[in-house]
Amino acid sequence: MLGEANVKLFPQVTGGEDFGFYAEKIPAAFFFIGVSNDGMGEIHNVHSPHFVIEEGALPIGAAFHAAVAMDYLNKQASAQSCT
Repeated sequence: MLGEANVKLFPQVTGGEDFGFYAEKIPAAFFFIGVSNDGMGEIHNVHSPHFVIEEGALPIGAAFHAAVAMDYLNKQASAQSCT
């Protein structure tokens, strides 16, 4: 969906997020949706009051997360039909 050149794998981290505690209990995935726009000038991180999102990335990120959820649900349904 995104193309191999647009995907970068990183070591498993959750930084300061509480999400890691959920992932200890249930299957989970944590994705960083990275965007940049050279025309915007200086890029600030998401915790900065100066952060500005590249809005063109929102539909791509939403579609990606929906595709991951659909894949998971389809695999769960398939596994249940085999039992």
